[in-house]
Amino acid sequence: MSGKKHSAPPVYITKRDGLIWYKSWLIRIVAVLLALVLCSVIIIALTGFNPLQVYSAMVRGSFGTSRKLWTMLQNLAMLLCISLAVTPAFKMRFWNIGAEGQVLVGALATAACMFYLGDSLPQPLMIAIMLVSALAAGVVWAFIPAYFKAKWNTNETLFTLMMNYVAIQLVSFFIALWVPSGSGVMGVINQNSRSGWLPSVFGQRYFINIVVVAIVTAAMFIYLKYSKQGYEISVVGESENTARYIGIDVKKVILRTMAISGAVCGLAGFLLVSGTNHTVTTNTAGGMGFTAIMVSWLGKFNAAIMILTSFIIVFLQRGAGEIATKFNLNQSVADILTGIILFFIIGCEFFVNYKINLRHKEGK
Repeated sequence: MSGKKHSAPPVYITKRDGLIWYKSWLIRIVAVLLALVLCSVIIIALTGFNPLQVYSAMVRGSFGTSRKLWTMLQNLAMLLCISLAVTPAFKMRFWNIGAEGQVLVGALATAACMFYLGDSLPQPLMIAIMLVSALAAGVVWAFIPAYFKAKWNTNETLFTLMMNYVAIQLVSFFIALWVPSGSGVMGVINQNSRSGWLPSVFGQRYFINIVVVAIVTAAMFIYLKYSKQGYEISVVGESENTARYIGIDVKKVILRTMAISGAVCGLAGFLLVSGTNHTVTTNTAGGMGFTAIMVSWLGKFNAAIMILTSFIIVFLQRGAGEIATKFNLNQSVADILTGIILFFIIGCEFFVNYKINLRHKEGK
């Protein structure tokens, strides 16, 4: 039997052992520049506008006025907060896709305190009760799938995903209960007394939200990088068998880590209701629970880097809205530009982690 000689492929891929930090950032910068060039071509082809004017509008969408700047910082803080919440679980290789639901139940618990207690309590006590209720709700919602995972090794991805839909239905139920008219829309709670509303500081209603998230960011960075529990999370994420071998209680780590994730999600729900919207809807989280997954992965589970990735995503989202308004474009055009930039940012991570090699022909 005569066999054919198969030639090796001319191109092969190898994993990088490690890339100097400035080279990895150079790859990312080049990716963004290429994305902007491609977006420019698309802008000219679809709209005929000057790309520089479009990019200028994106900048004005986030920094054009003081109000836009504070709104951008608020959006960044909320996305970062939820991203910090899912990070410990992801670092442990527990795929928590339920941040959306955990934020929602935290928001629902906050709104329930505002609705039922009204202005019957002093403001500091009211806010304290709301905060504790939101944290507890988030912990419970995250603890349930964690317990099933630790006890029976259930699929946490599906479990946490389904919990999102249960949370949405819970919010819908209570809105229907609180709004007898059947409109399904919960108005601003305690609008006259402002009981349970976080106060404005220096004339800025989002100031407390931003400061709280900044504190949580610093705390999470220290917790994951320098604490014993952060080390245990890393070991469990690398190998559960290794963790057991060196004496780490894997079930305890899973339950504790998910409780922390749920608590931070509950905190985000509290801030969204008491400090931002002063009401609750099924869209209170606004999809940030899913966007946070991308932020956490792009930030490589590093709280400091996640500030930058959160900023990029929020900047693109607000810039896309400004483009649609400024140039009377369909929102889809703005979303296409945002999607292209994000695609290049995510795709460049392949070149950061892997190297494309050309196979040299061997001489006879």
